[in-house]
Amino acid sequence: MEERELIRRMKRGDPSALEALMDRDMIFACGVASTILRGSPQDVEEVVSDSFLALWDNVSRLVPGKLRGYLSTIVRNKAKNRLRALGRELPLEEDELVLEPAPGPDPAECLERAERNALVGQLLDTLSPQDQAIFLRHYYYGQTVGEIGAALAVNPSTVKVRLHRGRKKLKEYLVQRGYLCENTDL
Repeated sequence: MEERELIRRMKRGDPSALEALMDRDMIFACGVASTILRGSPQDVEEVVSDSFLALWDNVSRLVPGKLRGYLSTIVRNKAKNRLRALGRELPLEEDELVLEPAPGPDPAECLERAERNALVGQLLDTLSPQDQAIFLRHYYYGQTVGEIGAALAVNPSTVKVRLHRGRKKLKEYLVQRGYLCENTDL
């Protein structure tokens, strides 16, 4: 079912639309919660359930094309709150897309890495929601092309093409800002 139709039905109070959304985005939401609540499957399950309920309670704020981003924000915030309630520390920058091994103690390297990660974040914001999901699932969550294709109902060949285009766009974006990308095969 199309996202616009799901939102329209949810705004009318149709619980089957929420069920359809949960079927569609449950794996995605669990992946987001799992990156924060590592090793706590019961907490992940509860946070995801609470997140879908919060989404239902705030259905008036939903906008087609931004539903998954809104859901991930809710899941991330609820998972962080759960972690705090358990008295555990939050992982550092769970949103960070790592491009290279962790830097040494040199502060200049740390600053450069933070700047580069901010640039990657800006680039990801320019991709379509589906391309963002594919790129993040592959490079952040470590999913295979086949897993991504199955989860998003997309042909694996399409996933490969979108990953290639995303890498190419990332390289162009970084080169425009003065970064050398000589070791990449695009």
